[in-house]
Amino acid sequence: MKETCAICACELHRNGGYAQPTPQGRSHATKHHHIAERFFGRSKNRRNEVREGIFTVCPWGQEGKEVVLCYECHEELIHNPVFLLEDIERFAALVRERGLSEENKSNDRFKIAGRIKLLREVIDAGLNSVAEKEHPTPLA
Repeated sequence: MKETCAICACELHRNGGYAQPTPQGRSHATKHHHIAERFFGRSKNRRNEVREGIFTVCPWGQEGKEVVLCYECHEELIHNPVFLLEDIERFAALVRERGLSEENKSNDRFKIAGRIKLLREVIDAGLNSVAEKEHPTPLA
């Protein structure tokens, strides 16, 4: 069965050339966790070390779930989002409005958890807004 990227739908392979600047390297299959393992205190880079997680329970019910992407969509698109200065400033204003800013870090991770949830909310609102512009709902 042909395996394809969940984002761009290119045909994937697992035959080497990973990350090479060639069509083969760019179309190599990779797995992406929907929610970063580090949010739960785990990391493949620190296999025998468990740290305090940001979340004990996944707020979205997606812990451990993965999707298969091409190298290009995974490493260059998803892991390197473009945040312009204006984006950071607008997000920081939302963070302040929600009481999620912090002058000094505390021992708990409550505020970073809130900022992660807020960013997820912003992404969801943005996707919904663009989808609505692309496919407006007809009035009844």
